[in-house]
Amino acid sequence: MVEARVAQLTGVHAVSALGRGADAQLAGVLAGVPAFGPVGRFDTAARRVTVAATLSEVATLTDELAVAIDAACRAAGLDRAQRTGCALLLAVHGGPAPGPAPAVLAGQLAARCGLSGHTRVYTSACVSASTAVADAAARISRGDVERVVVAAGYLVEPDQFALFDAGRALAVDGAVRPFSAGRRGLLLGDGVAAVVLESSTVRRRGVEPVATVVGWGRAGDAFHPCQPEPGGNGLARAVGGALRRAGLPPESVGYVNANATGTAQSDAAEAAALRRALGAHATRVPVSSTKSVHGHALEASGLLELVVTALALRHGELPVNAGWLGPDDACPLNVVTNGPQKTEATHALTLNAAFGGANTALLVGVG
Repeated sequence: MVEARVAQLTGVHAVSALGRGADAQLAGVLAGVPAFGPVGRFDTAARRVTVAATLSEVATLTDELAVAIDAACRAAGLDRAQRTGCALLLAVHGGPAPGPAPAVLAGQLAARCGLSGHTRVYTSACVSASTAVADAAARISRGDVERVVVAAGYLVEPDQFALFDAGRALAVDGAVRPFSAGRRGLLLGDGVAAVVLESSTVRRRGVEPVATVVGWGRAGDAFHPCQPEPGGNGLARAVGGALRRAGLPPESVGYVNANATGTAQSDAAEAAALRRALGAHATRVPVSSTKSVHGHALEASGLLELVVTALALRHGELPVNAGWLGPDDACPLNVVTNGPQKTEATHALTLNAAFGGANTALLVGVG
């Protein structure tokens, strides 16, 4: 009998305003103290909002990504020889930006980190990294590859900051309040992450997997260039796809790290999507959005949030939803609001959505 192949996370690394390294991310989301503060990286005097979740000291995005990739590979026990032939899937911003073009950057990072397999770039906004993870898991499950590195990065910079500010998407009260009454919008944050995904059939090197990507789903609704489909149909179909691929019922989901950005329409649509996809279980399953502490890392969000979701599930404690002011009738969910919550759950969803109606769901398991 042929052993089923599943994609396991064997090495992870992440950087955000919460700190450097996986342990810093877990400690930060469990503490639930938002990392937002005045932006000192560029002039915000002309902006309505002047805060974000940024690192006080940061290298170039290229250097930060190279460090993250190398750290994830070392955490997975991969020496330079074992990285030979390994693919790199990279999620970064696709528009004009300082530094090399995305495809060039992917090639440079692969060469610098000893990854000699193919490279692919993902520039599909806020679902870039989660789409890359889904592709990596699909290729591993089919037996196309044994090992893939997925990396993603966004460092808060003036162009995207100005666009979100001009679009009145940023929270003028300086706080992200997912699913809460009185929520005013999102805030941006630095995020750089890398993970090693390997087939469960690969002979281990004394490294215990952090978690397994057991299911993934992607769906579009094309409702509006910027606004979500109010009924959450696209995101619900992504969640349903992840559950079907994993062969699990809705009741198996023990936690949801929501996309919730703290914007009025998006949070309500996501709550509707969860009710549509999970049925009655949607009012019971613990839900929070770690964007409330580390901010929205755009193209890197999906990978940063996958890392913290997997670590929290493995640790047995669920992150708090910071910024909570009170319930909103449009979001009737079991939001984690009074500090981190102990759990024995073995499966969790992490969700992402992007402009244009793109939606992704990743289902991870531990134990």
